[in-house]
Amino acid sequence: MTTAISYPNAPDLNADDYIVVGLATCFVKEDGEVHQIEVIEPIPSAALEALLKGIPTSYKLACATTLGTVLDNDTPLLPAGFPESAQIGDEFVPRVFAAARTYKRRESAKSLIPLGTSYTDFKYSTERKRVLNATRVVTKEDNVKQHSHTHKVL
Repeated sequence: MTTAISYPNAPDLNADDYIVVGLATCFVKEDGEVHQIEVIEPIPSAALEALLKGIPTSYKLACATTLGTVLDNDTPLLPAGFPESAQIGDEFVPRVFAAARTYKRRESAKSLIPLGTSYTDFKYSTERKRVLNATRVVTKEDNVKQHSHTHKVL
């Protein structure tokens, strides 16, 4: 029996494979101001297990579904139950393939959120803001002062 390959960039996956996608509150810095946005992104099995143990997270919602409902070939689709204003996360397609592989490797994680259901009882917090377009500027003040003998052979 031959299996139809659904995704040319992921021949080991098909449209029926389990995946969890989440709705996260993130922030974008524009013109010196920080704006709140909602982002849809895949949640790998290890991250889902940690989130369900009660660590603070920016996720409001997680939905267990299949690859076929979030991807049309290599085009991301808005999952049912997610707001129209939500944005699809960066690198969504390769990240959703990678996350789907984690559930194939760890079958027990599929029981955390049964297929076709959603989970909203996260420990939601935006205390530590997740800024998506943050850039780090290194200055001279960031250098660590070392003792004068550090690089000398004594």
